[in-house]
Amino acid sequence: MIIPSLREVIPFYATLFEACISTKNLQSLKQIHSQTLTLGIARHDFIRTKLICSYACCGQLPQANFLFSFAKRQPTFLFNTFIRVYSSHKLFSQSLSFFHQMLISHKPIDCHTLPVVLKSCAGLSSLRLGRQVHGAVFVHGFGSDMANSNALITMYAKCGHLAGARKVFDGMPERNEISWSAMMAGYGMHGGFAEVFQLFEKMVSEGQRPDGVTFTTILTACSHGGLTEEGRLYFEMMERRFGLRPILEHYTCMVDMLGRVGRVEEAEELILGMELEPDEALWSALLGACKHHGKVEMAERVENKLYGRRLSLANG
Repeated sequence: MIIPSLREVIPFYATLFEACISTKNLQSLKQIHSQTLTLGIARHDFIRTKLICSYACCGQLPQANFLFSFAKRQPTFLFNTFIRVYSSHKLFSQSLSFFHQMLISHKPIDCHTLPVVLKSCAGLSSLRLGRQVHGAVFVHGFGSDMANSNALITMYAKCGHLAGARKVFDGMPERNEISWSAMMAGYGMHGGFAEVFQLFEKMVSEGQRPDGVTFTTILTACSHGGLTEEGRLYFEMMERRFGLRPILEHYTCMVDMLGRVGRVEEAEELILGMELEPDEALWSALLGACKHHGKVEMAERVENKLYGRRLSLANG
């Protein structure tokens, strides 16, 4: 029997761990973990690091934390993983706690660290912390990094400081579609609908092509502002002018927009005319509008559709 060397085993298991991370397959991860224990390689620094990342990315934070406490090596990307995963679960205080632990452990900050920290600051609506992290962005030389600048725009906007968001936006040497969408979302969030439309036109005039996220941002703003006709124009513009086929998220925005102003029959007609299969979010948006506007008969019809969909999913 030929026993593979550690040099051969580690790349093999690294591939297996990456597959678990990408598919979020906890059962496979536990089986692989068991195999590493049997082979006696679970304590190897690289394997343990991969195990920690895999458990964290699969949402098993207690297990990931337990393994982390025994890790001799705690590199920056491992701290980044915890900061990101806690933030993605909306556990913003815990995310920032890991960032604090990273700082007191004197781990170097890289370009992937602070955007997620800023997301957690935004999640807590903590402008004071956000401003401190903004300072760290410059201190560590990421002032021109697009991902960090985009995160700053979102943080300032969500914390209600639109002037701060616009200052970052205007100061960027170059912008991508995320930059534009973040600034538009900020204005839309605070009722600046005219500014949303102006930014869109400026974006297009500067040669930046809008994407699906851009149109979700605009349609959401139209919905919140009760701007139904403008919303219809942008929805039609997606495919006609930019060749972007609407996805379920865009249809949900449209149904929400029409439902808010009581045009529930139009919303239902839009859903029935779709080429896509409506999901639960779409039917739920219509159901909420029906109930709000007292459309009892339509509400019953939509509830039956929703129940049928759930039953179909349950039966596989």
